[in-house]
Amino acid sequence: MEIAFLMDRLESINPDNETTSHLMYECNERGHTVYFLEPHDVYIRGNEVVARMRNITVDRGLSMRRYWRSLIRCLKRDELIFETVRDLDALFLRKNPPLVYQTMEFLSTVSEEVFIINSTSGQILANSKLYILNFPDIIPETHVSRDPARLRKIIDDFGGAMVVKPLQRYGGEGVIKVSIKDQENLNSLVNYYVRAYRAYPDREPIMVQEYLDVVKERGDVRILLLNGEILGAMRRVPRRGDFRTNIHAGAKAYKHEVTDRERALCAAIKDRLVQDGLYFVGIDVIGDRLVEINCVSPGGIPRINRLDRVKLEARVVDFIEDQVKQRAIRRRGVRVPDLVAGPHLEARAKGV
Repeated sequence: MEIAFLMDRLESINPDNETTSHLMYECNERGHTVYFLEPHDVYIRGNEVVARMRNITVDRGLSMRRYWRSLIRCLKRDELIFETVRDLDALFLRKNPPLVYQTMEFLSTVSEEVFIINSTSGQILANSKLYILNFPDIIPETHVSRDPARLRKIIDDFGGAMVVKPLQRYGGEGVIKVSIKDQENLNSLVNYYVRAYRAYPDREPIMVQEYLDVVKERGDVRILLLNGEILGAMRRVPRRGDFRTNIHAGAKAYKHEVTDRERALCAAIKDRLVQDGLYFVGIDVIGDRLVEINCVSPGGIPRINRLDRVKLEARVVDFIEDQVKQRAIRRRGVRVPDLVAGPHLEARAKGV
């Protein structure tokens, strides 16, 4: 199969700890042709969605480190492949937030021909932290506003600590805990986050959410879901002096057995996720509350692999292969053996 990864620059990735690198490695090891592109590489030519891609397929059987060095060397070659996106079998959208909406619009027109993980429409719906509001019964008390006075009143009325979250950032960036005990700083922080110096329509709405005390001692649980089913999980405990459980913010990962309550949370959101084309997501659970759904570039596979001695990327690629085969059979009546890997993209056009 021909499988492409649309993402950020590869040189910035530590392959040992990145979910994307493990997915790419598994695709390469299975003999699929693997391509890399960035959001700005997608454009329209003659009414078709076209992409500038690089073939990053390398020898099989390498260690992860050697594989990644070989892959980076592929990027240094001046060999861009220009081809219609419809000729891909699958496309992973793994760019970190924020989304490039124009790219999503381009790609949405080929979603019937190419299996996209996760779907463009699903990512547009769910890339914001607001997506959890689809599940009001299982999330902490949550408010969203761009009005500083209203936000301060919410915090005052709540009477305890609350968490302020920008809607579009990731990795714990900009997430802070606020309290009525520090009114002067609270006013300043709320004004800063909403950009209160701007006219009301131009301000930035922010989320204010109930602070769950259990996070300080027990952290949160990251659960990876594949097509709505539990793929794997780990507990993340914040470093001393912090409450954020993001690994990028210094939290540590520990082995975790999914509880019955956590299974119930997953079951409650499963149908909506699959309906929205969110096949591979990471959810964050604190205590018995769902606090975030990560669909744009969910991570956790390498660490869960090491904790549980598993290989979760294999199950993800199994799912992709099955979906591509089933979709092809339904649409074109193609026999399953016809979908064996073959670099037909590179054999076609190589020019704009």
